[in-house]
Amino acid sequence: MSSSSLPKEGNRGQMKMEGIEGDATVGGAGRYILNPTRINSEDIIFCVDVDAESLVEMKTAGVTRLDSIKQAMLLFVNSKLSINPDHRFAFATLSKTASWLRKEFSSDVESTIAAVRALSATTVSTGQADLTNLFRLAAHEAKKSRAQNRILRVILIYCRSSIRPHHQWPVNQKLFTLDVMYLHDKPGPDNCPQAVYDALVDALEHVSEYEGYIHESGHGLPRTLFRFMSMLLSHPQQRCPQDDCDIPKPLMKKSAESANGEDNNVHVSTSR
Repeated sequence: MSSSSLPKEGNRGQMKMEGIEGDATVGGAGRYILNPTRINSEDIIFCVDVDAESLVEMKTAGVTRLDSIKQAMLLFVNSKLSINPDHRFAFATLSKTASWLRKEFSSDVESTIAAVRALSATTVSTGQADLTNLFRLAAHEAKKSRAQNRILRVILIYCRSSIRPHHQWPVNQKLFTLDVMYLHDKPGPDNCPQAVYDALVDALEHVSEYEGYIHESGHGLPRTLFRFMSMLLSHPQQRCPQDDCDIPKPLMKKSAESANGEDNNVHVSTSR
């Protein structure tokens, strides 16, 4: 992930084709065999930042970041279970450090709804967030998941525009995958979302077992959060590097010339 431009997604590695063998002797064309691999069910920990900045209003009147986060998590859980009902979810919060909200992993939607409803934020700033305990909790649970032929993922939803998180974690312990959704204010004299973003990228690369994704939004639009959370539905064992993930492709409005019949093609923007 490039640290020079906050809105960019990716820039963390090149596409790798693993487990593919080529044989160009058949009709002059390549013949490829993709070796089968097991795709494990996931145990997913949502860790939600409950600092006062999670109570900042979105551009939808009366809706805070935390309100939108709750909706996005419910959307994610229902969608993920429709793909594979064997996935399980647990919930934690982040203030100065991480703590459990609901430690037991469950595939029950009603249990998820109860946990989401229990989420609340503090009205005062909690200062710098230490991610060490979050990684410690995740590593402990990841070992139990592996014993059941499952993998563990943490989805961190972070909301502080000027306070970089920190951690103390060994570089050689990559037992789980970390995804990040970062909601922030626009850059200004009193905040530095770019520096926070860079710190989140560093943490992701430091701990992730598989390809972790990071998305950010400073627009304050709930639909942007929902779109990025939907992209996190992708299974870590089936992901390409984020640089090569060019979906969704927003359709650009046709130009005035196109409307006059000079161009009948639909233009697709690949910018993110």
